[in-house]
Amino acid sequence: MANAMPQLNQTEDLAEILQAYSSVTERLQRSHDQLGHEVVRLREELASTNTQLQRSKRLAALGEMAAGIAHEVRNPLAAISLYAQMLQEDIPAQTEPWETAGKIESAVRGLEAVVTDVLTFSQELNPVQSHCRVIELFERAIDLQRPAILNASIVVDDQALDPELMIEADPELIHRAMTNVIRNAIDAMAPDGGTLTLGAAVESGQIVLTIADTGPGIESSQIDRIFNPFFTTRSTGTGLGLAIVHRIIDVHGGSIAVHNKDGAVFVLCLPSDQRSAESLNGVTT
Repeated sequence: MANAMPQLNQTEDLAEILQAYSSVTERLQRSHDQLGHEVVRLREELASTNTQLQRSKRLAALGEMAAGIAHEVRNPLAAISLYAQMLQEDIPAQTEPWETAGKIESAVRGLEAVVTDVLTFSQELNPVQSHCRVIELFERAIDLQRPAILNASIVVDDQALDPELMIEADPELIHRAMTNVIRNAIDAMAPDGGTLTLGAAVESGQIVLTIADTGPGIESSQIDRIFNPFFTTRSTGTGLGLAIVHRIIDVHGGSIAVHNKDGAVFVLCLPSDQRSAESLNGVTT
């Protein structure tokens, strides 16, 4: 009996050691799994960031080249437009030559619109930031597109917009960005109609703006190209609208992405303004 007790204690000690070892091993495995998931997340985040950075560099370089071309084209266009107007003044009205001169003038105006878009895309953007209500920026963009919205029988759902949510940004540039995205959404749903859903939320220190439509969505092969300059799926337009949107969001230190969910969903992420609407209005709590 005297020798049994020490043997029992050793067995219990060994069991405790094995239990502790098993517990530590399980914790290490959980930590390893968590680290593995975090590494995957960080890699995906880094890949996304690098993609945004490379795209921004390409857009800047292409913008400089496009600006040079646009300026070279604008001067002869102005001359062609002037000569066409002079011809119309010298030719009897309603004749075939008069109509031809009018078509030339009309074509020149179309080309001038293209040149204007190119210069808008290529110009240096210097945001003049101020504190703005997100809902007011959306309302302004919607009001501008109201006739097209009514003609296409589109319903605007803005219930997810917080009337007190603020953002620090250049209101004119953000208005232009919102207008371009909303116009695309309207075109995607016209003429059959649908629902345009607007949203805004604070996530991870950013203001996340969403513009979603119930159109056919974007083909998977086109999603990576949709912000490229001159890329368009329509028969008209320059294909610079979304490239301009990308530049505007980029100069604000934000990012833009698109995915499909019952239509196309554009997600605009901008740095968050931490000051509340009450403090902006001079009210402290």
